[in-house]
Amino acid sequence: MSRSNSLPVRLAAAASVLALGGCMTVGPNFKRPEAPAGAAGSGYAMAGDPAAPGVSLSPDVRAAGPWWQAFGSPELDAVVRQALADSPTLAEANATLQRAQAQHRAARGQQMPQADLTAGYNRERINIQAFGFTGFGAGITNPTINLYSVGGAVAYDLDLFGGRRRTTEEAGARAEYEARRADAAYLSLSGNVALQVMRIASLRAELAAVEAIIADDQRVLDLVRKAERAGGEAPAAIDTATAQLAEDEALAPPLNRDLEAARHQLALLVGKSPSEWSPPDFDFAKMSWPGSIPVSLPSSLIRTRPDILAAEADLHAATAAIGVATANLYPDIRLSANLTQSAIDPSDLFNSHLASGWAIGPGLTVPIFHGGTLRAQKQAAEAEARAALARYQQTVLRAFTEVADLLAALGTDQQSIAALQRAVVSAEASARNAQTAYSLGGGTLLQVTDAQRQLSRTRRSLVAAQGQMYADLVQLYAATATDWRPAAKT
Repeated sequence: MSRSNSLPVRLAAAASVLALGGCMTVGPNFKRPEAPAGAAGSGYAMAGDPAAPGVSLSPDVRAAGPWWQAFGSPELDAVVRQALADSPTLAEANATLQRAQAQHRAARGQQMPQADLTAGYNRERINIQAFGFTGFGAGITNPTINLYSVGGAVAYDLDLFGGRRRTTEEAGARAEYEARRADAAYLSLSGNVALQVMRIASLRAELAAVEAIIADDQRVLDLVRKAERAGGEAPAAIDTATAQLAEDEALAPPLNRDLEAARHQLALLVGKSPSEWSPPDFDFAKMSWPGSIPVSLPSSLIRTRPDILAAEADLHAATAAIGVATANLYPDIRLSANLTQSAIDPSDLFNSHLASGWAIGPGLTVPIFHGGTLRAQKQAAEAEARAALARYQQTVLRAFTEVADLLAALGTDQQSIAALQRAVVSAEASARNAQTAYSLGGGTLLQVTDAQRQLSRTRRSLVAAQGQMYADLVQLYAATATDWRPAAKT
C-alpha cells in the first residue's frame, strides 16, 4: 500500500470502529513458540555418550522444589534455607519483580478514566487594552486582581486500536519475565550454595587423604630409621624419606587456603560476612547418594526451567510492543471534560453560576507526518521480536546442551571412580608389599617411596573424582529444576 493512500485508509478504519461502537487491537497476538525439534525426543544424550547410572527420564517430574534434600544432609538443608532467607541477591530479585508488577498495575490503570481535581490562586495585572478597551482618560489604569479557581477534569482514551491494551500486555509480560528471573535467582542461589558445600566437603576429604599420606610417610621414615640403626641403610636414606614426608606435608597448606576461601564464599552466598558466620564441617560421610535421579524430558523442561520461561516472557513482551508501535500509526480519540469555578472573591466561587466555566468533547489525533519515525519504530519492534525469538531458541538449546553435558559427566564420573577405586586397592597392596619387603631386607627404599607416591596420587585422585561427581549432580538438579518427591496425597 502506498503512503499516499495510507491516511485515508486509517481514517476509514477509525470511522468503521466508531460506527461499530467498539475497539480493535492491532498487532500480532502472542503465541507460545513451537518447541524446538530436540524437545520432541525422549532424551538429551548424543549418540555415544556414556549413560549416567541412576538417572531416569520422566514426563511428570515437577518443577522447583527443595532438591538439595536428596543428599540427606540436615546441615546442607539448613544452610540453603538460610541463604534463601537472607541473601541480598534474592532481595534484589524480589524488589525488581515488585517494581515490574507495580509498572504493570500502572499501565493497567492508564486504561481507565483519569480524573483530577484542580485548585489555584493567581494575582494578575490585566492589560485592558489587549481586549480592545482604549481611549480612556489618564485615571484609568490596568487593574490588579486576585483570581481564585477550583475545578476538575476527566479524560478517557477510547484506545481505538488497542495501543494502551498492548502497553498493558507488554508490562504484564515484563512482570512475568522478572518473576521467572526471580525463580532463576532462587534456583541459581540454591545451586551455588550446594556447589560450595560440595567443594568444602571435597577439600576436607582431600585434607583427610593428605593426612593419611603423611601418616604413611611417617611410617616409612620410621622403617628407614630402624633399618639405618640396624646397619641396613646408609644415613642418607633418612634424608630421602624425610624429603618425601616434607613434600607431602606441603600439600596441606594450599588445600587449607582453598578450604578457607570456600568457607568465606559460602558465607557471602548466605548473606553474611566471614566474621559473623561460620559454616558447618560438611562431610561426604554424612551425605547420601540418591538411589534414583529423575530428570525432566526435554518437552517438560521447556515448560519448567526458569531461564526458558523468562525468555518466553521476553518474547511475549516484544510481540506486544509491535502492537503498541502499530497502534501509534492510527488515529486516536480522547474524551475529556472539565469544569472550573473562578472568582475574584473566594466567597463567590460557588455562589454564582457566573463563576462557572466548562468544556466537554472528544479530541481526535491523526498522525500525518513524523518523518518516518512511527514506521521506523514499528520496524524496530518487529526486529526486536525476531531477536527475542532467536534468544528463546538459543536459551532452549543451551539448556539441552547443559543437561546433556551433565548427564555425560555423571557417566564418566562413575567410570573414573570405579577405575580409581581399583587403582587405590592395587596401590595400597603395592605399598604394603614394598614396605614389608623393605623391612625384611628384600626391597629397596626407592621401591618403597615409588609405591608410596603412587598411592598418594591415586588416593587424592579418587577423592577429587568423588567430589566432582557430587558437584555434577548438584548442577544437574539445578539445570533441570527437578523435584523427585512423590506428589502429596489429596
